[in-house]
Amino acid sequence: MPPKWLADCGRKVDMRLGIDLDGVVANFILGWMTRYNMEFGTHLNEEMVEHWDAAGDLTHFTDMAAFWDWAGAAGGGPTVFRDLIPYPGALSTLNELAANHDIVILSMKPDWAASDTFAWIAEHHIPTREIHLIRDKWRVQCDVYLDDSPAALAALVEHRPEAIVCRYIRPWNDPVIGVRDIRDWAEFCSFIKEEECVWSQTA
Repeated sequence: MPPKWLADCGRKVDMRLGIDLDGVVANFILGWMTRYNMEFGTHLNEEMVEHWDAAGDLTHFTDMAAFWDWAGAAGGGPTVFRDLIPYPGALSTLNELAANHDIVILSMKPDWAASDTFAWIAEHHIPTREIHLIRDKWRVQCDVYLDDSPAALAALVEHRPEAIVCRYIRPWNDPVIGVRDIRDWAEFCSFIKEEECVWSQTA
């Protein structure tokens, strides 16, 4: 039986959900730390991350540009984005929500990460037909946005006042006026289901 979210299953689309990848669906911090620990014999862990560019402080690299050079080259193999682990509940929630909503992937990626990002999305069967690797995520119209980037959240609030913007709470972001805080995927799923009732009355 095909997944519920396939268009030919008679699915009624309610909302467009703009979903960030790294820090929301995929555990980028654990991914790069695992590779870094293996290559350099260190013992970094996620609890050490307190701000957005913590990699510059926690590694031996002289600056973030050097970190990203390493993340992209990775000894000539795949980039760090290829082997990331999904956060608990992310995949199951996306598949559940995709039954009634369009999942729109919005991810700010360097050009060298594009192919590995597409491969990761395919490998994990992310239920989407729409993927944007874009810095200005607000340029893609969605009804709800879920992101962890302080800069992205601020831009979404500024440029998409008609939309619902959700902050996936992480140590590297702070509350933003007008933004709904989300602690985990179960809470996001419940929130969207509540919004379904409102949407069905106004759409």
